[in-house]
Amino acid sequence: MKRAAFAAIAGTSIMFSAASAGASEFINILTGGTSGVYYPLGVALSKIYGEKIAGARTQVQATKASVENLNLLQQGRGEIAFALGDSVKLAWEGNADAGFKAPLDKLRGIAAIYPNYIQIMSSKESAIKTIADFKGKSLSVGAPKSGTELNARAILAAAGMSYDDLAKTEYLPFAESVELMKNRQLDATLQSAGLGVSSFKDLATSVDVQMVAVPEEIAGKLGAPYIAATVPAGTYQGQDADVPTVAVVNFLVTHSDVSDETAYQMTKQLFENLPEMEAAHKAAAQIKLENALKGMPVPLHPGAERYYKEKGLL
Repeated sequence: MKRAAFAAIAGTSIMFSAASAGASEFINILTGGTSGVYYPLGVALSKIYGEKIAGARTQVQATKASVENLNLLQQGRGEIAFALGDSVKLAWEGNADAGFKAPLDKLRGIAAIYPNYIQIMSSKESAIKTIADFKGKSLSVGAPKSGTELNARAILAAAGMSYDDLAKTEYLPFAESVELMKNRQLDATLQSAGLGVSSFKDLATSVDVQMVAVPEEIAGKLGAPYIAATVPAGTYQGQDADVPTVAVVNFLVTHSDVSDETAYQMTKQLFENLPEMEAAHKAAAQIKLENALKGMPVPLHPGAERYYKEKGLL
């Protein structure tokens, strides 16, 4: 399936089945909005699992991303999910302000994957070039209590600001934020995603926009799991210079009720089929086996642990 087709899918899920499916193993893959990076990677993962794991029936579910995904895992309503590292950490701790009413003690790690870059795009007519320029302006910060929205709160706080400093705060997914900017109803949108996210590519070809820098000192104030990063020049149309920002690593997470064999196969097939993942989105080029255990905020699933022992990582 071509990448351009992902955003056109009207439903919230698509399914793949292994040809050998008999006594089936159901794997529901929790992703994010269809215009983000989680969704196309989830579609690729679903196809891989459906073809490579004997007896697997797979489904891709579009969600509000990290926070919703982690709560769904705790409830047993998904087998594997994409989530931002800071969200996973807060879920394990049971941070109520972040959307977790109690510690999500069933969460288990599969792998660290690629970093999410905090990317902020503003309309040129808004004159927003720095974080300080957001005062009195309108900003979309992602779906309520999504991983993106948690990132937005953290970054503004590190800059000595809050939503109270904004003229208007919109809690919208990526695609809806872009539509508001196209219609000149929004000054800027903050999106936490892999480089080259389709929503920003669309926006940059439709409206005169600019990337807003997140200075390195913000990364220092935030601390782990945030790191200083750069959106390279040319990532989006009209972006002729590198833009400093911060990044946070994404993780694939499962739960303790998933069988050891299924967790083993989910881990194994991910790393043995990375070219298919990269074909779905270039962010997957940054998924490396040697980085799979770095910064894992929750205990590893025993099935994943078995795979890493086979590969000499444990």
